[in-house]
Amino acid sequence: MPTDVVMPQMGESIFEGTITKWLKKPGDKVQRDEPLFEISTDKVDAEIPAPASGVLQEIKVSEGNTVQVNTVVGIIGEGNGASAPAPAPPKAVQAAPVQPAPPAQKAAPAPPPAPAQAAPTKGSAQESAQESAQERDEEQADVRSSPLVRKLAREHNIDLAQVSGTGTGGRVTKQDVLDFVERRTSAPSPAPSAPPAPVSARPAPAPAAIPGDLAPMSQMRKIIAQRMVESRRTSAHVHAMFEVDLTRIVNLRNKLKNGFEQRHGARLTFMPFFVRAAIIAIQQFPIVNASLEGDSIRYHQHVNTGIAVALDWGLIVPVLKNADDLNFLGLQRGITGLGERARTKKLMPADVEGSTFTITNPGQFGAVFGLPIINQPNVAIMGVGGITKQPMVITDKDGNDSIAIRSVVHLTLGYDHRIIDGAVADQFMALVKKTLENWSEEVG
Repeated sequence: MPTDVVMPQMGESIFEGTITKWLKKPGDKVQRDEPLFEISTDKVDAEIPAPASGVLQEIKVSEGNTVQVNTVVGIIGEGNGASAPAPAPPKAVQAAPVQPAPPAQKAAPAPPPAPAQAAPTKGSAQESAQESAQERDEEQADVRSSPLVRKLAREHNIDLAQVSGTGTGGRVTKQDVLDFVERRTSAPSPAPSAPPAPVSARPAPAPAAIPGDLAPMSQMRKIIAQRMVESRRTSAHVHAMFEVDLTRIVNLRNKLKNGFEQRHGARLTFMPFFVRAAIIAIQQFPIVNASLEGDSIRYHQHVNTGIAVALDWGLIVPVLKNADDLNFLGLQRGITGLGERARTKKLMPADVEGSTFTITNPGQFGAVFGLPIINQPNVAIMGVGGITKQPMVITDKDGNDSIAIRSVVHLTLGYDHRIIDGAVADQFMALVKKTLENWSEEVG
């Protein structure tokens, strides 16, 4: 019996998904729980397993298309790949026999011409359109939408009652809102009454075409682009940079990394040191772990640390929940697990929700430092630069100076100046620097 392959619901607030890649083609044999296709949602990219074993008989939704959850996107039938019949070509629709047209009836006499009326002005046409829109609003008083859609509508100052929903049961989707914004932006505005501009004698030359290829953005890239621009428009970004002597931690890691991996089955990396130092500083300056809600500030009880992970196809920020309750080993295991699931497309929507503070690591590719964009709705993000050896002036306890080669990292804090003052941001980073330079916690 054929089995329907449906678009899964990856979370309570996710109502649609985009098929980015089919991993099988019609006629291929598939096993139950074998990756069948890849999807992209507002939250995560994921591989979707086959719901049954058999042969992929039909692909109903092709790559690049976005559909509502529970939409049938393919069909798996019984049999094996070798004996799977090729899909039969669609039967030609037989044309209905042409019936002789009935004798043309005499046209009814035209009504007497109405008195000539002035052509409707552009303003009256617009008023009629507005009245029609208001009538549609009354018919769509009960609008269903997701929290993401409502947030997007608020940012663009849109009344959702004006948006026609194309989702299940009339639900307004994100694409509906974006289409509405595009239509509103591209709508012609009434031209001001002004004297006609003189006609240019020669039209402006068209710009020279630049050779190259035009490729559509992936769903993940569209989401990244949208959220980066939204963050820059939302937060008053300011950055502070601190130079940190990381020699003590570099030497400690070099000494313990082999034994750490043998005992715990996990590589000892630098990231848990930075996460732990940030948590200690957040406990002293909780405003860095807060978020802004209207005219109020929400102070979060726990530190949910977002760890930015660079992927070959984009960027994602999985979240280490309640990081302040974890010891060093727990931090290392949690960070490693999130990174592996992100790279293998095994993250669930819950894995990328609820961050209160974010750390990103541009230094892994050699950057001296970065000026990261805040991950909304956070109010701060810490960037970790590359660890390099540099000559530094070292002052001993007696006040004597000397020059030594030290391992140095540059840390930056991007913060929202609407609620975090520069003095607080600098004190926060000073405590992070002090914790790292004088590391004393047990690593495990």
